Amino acid sequence: MLHGMNAFPGYDRELAWHFDPDLLRRYDKPGPRYTSYPTAPHFHDGFGGEELRAAAGRSLRQHPQRGLSLYVHVPYCRNPCFYCGCNRVITRDESRGRPYVERVLREAAMIAPAFAGREVVQLHFGGGTPNFLSPALLGELVAGLAELFRFSGSPERDVSIELDPRTVTPADVAELARIGFNRASLGVQDFDPEVQRAINRVQGVDETLAIIRACREAGMRSVNVDLIYGLPMQNLFGFARTLDIVLAQRPDRLAIYGYAHLPQMFRAQKQIEEADLPDAEARLNLLGLAVRHLSRAGYQYIGMDHFALPGDELARAQRQGGLHRNFMGYTTHADTDLLGLGVSAISHVGDSYAQNPRTLPEWEAALDAGNLPTWRGLQLDADDEIRADLIQRLMCQGEVDTVAFGQCHGLDFDAYFAEELASLLPLQADGLVKRDGANIRATRQGKPLLRLIAMCFDRYLRRPDQPARYSKAI
Repeated sequence: MLHGMNAFPGYDRELAWHFDPDLLRRYDKPGPRYTSYPTAPHFHDGFGGEELRAAAGRSLRQHPQRGLSLYVHVPYCRNPCFYCGCNRVITRDESRGRPYVERVLREAAMIAPAFAGREVVQLHFGGGTPNFLSPALLGELVAGLAELFRFSGSPERDVSIELDPRTVTPADVAELARIGFNRASLGVQDFDPEVQRAINRVQGVDETLAIIRACREAGMRSVNVDLIYGLPMQNLFGFARTLDIVLAQRPDRLAIYGYAHLPQMFRAQKQIEEADLPDAEARLNLLGLAVRHLSRAGYQYIGMDHFALPGDELARAQRQGGLHRNFMGYTTHADTDLLGLGVSAISHVGDSYAQNPRTLPEWEAALDAGNLPTWRGLQLDADDEIRADLIQRLMCQGEVDTVAFGQCHGLDFDAYFAEELASLLPLQADGLVKRDGANIRATRQGKPLLRLIAMCFDRYLRRPDQPARYSKAI
């Protein structure tokens, strides 16, 4: 029994990650991460601001009690991390923060009436480096949003932020907590000095641990740490040291991402020498090392790259069936619309997706012209919504009751998905999926490969114009 599990009724050993290197090696192929379905490459520029407002109206009529999640993208970073694939702007000019905040609030004011009365239960700042903005400026932004939207007064409300431990201080963290932030996510990646030099992210252990302690001393109820395996110059000894240092702090959640080397898409990655990258076998060994460390430390496997302590809200939501996945990752707020603000931000409102321009000048120009800066999007058809629900269930719970699903959507599951069920057979033969009466579920061996199981139900992957630029599963 994993350490600490007896204290959490309902915990199932099936929730742990079963590390089978042979299977992972065989199925290590590219595929979507399913933060949405259909995925972002299928958005089109025929969807604009008016379509987003219309989608908000439909959602309100159909689900008048549905809550609202807000995401604010802050693109600025002081230095480029060579591994990064995020949308960011490199600058040390802190004066750029205020005009950005003013434009975000202008965008929010344009769209807020479409969500009148909706209760905001979640607010998340991502980037880039959100703490590029000073605590005072972040406070102004939060206060401005609170004037435009109806924020929940519940203690369950989430106000979270991604922090760079190199550019935030314990005093800043205390001020953020006073503003209302109660969750923080810290980027670590790897503490090995050679790896840090190769990715242009030199980060001290002491300064990082000081920020983790500051988050706890300030009363934040959850701290997440991000690590990456597959980075240049990475080896088992150095990564084991990083894992030991981090796990000694007992962060509530951990994300263990696999580095996706796509220099044709992300220019900064061209600074990384491919000869310095671990080969496929070494990547697999690094992942296995992380899984063993996390399992011994008592972390529950949530899905994809995410782990949490069994008492964390995310872990409880998974056990109770309330887990949700969107562009912010895994969340406990399943029944909400997601509104994205800022450059490149993505919204999921009702039966639609909408994305803002990817470049800062285009986003600024749209707002300065008095327009809602919606660049592209997609309104889901009936089949999209059915498959989105199915893939959501697979990605969050690892299983689906086909009879209940069919009743929910008014269809005969086996007839509707006959072709997909046939494509699932090889995964069943390899022990990744089990069909037990009405239930289709990922086995312990299959849990690390949820995205490949979901791919069987993705009709867009069968289209000849399907984009092929996805990261590998492992």
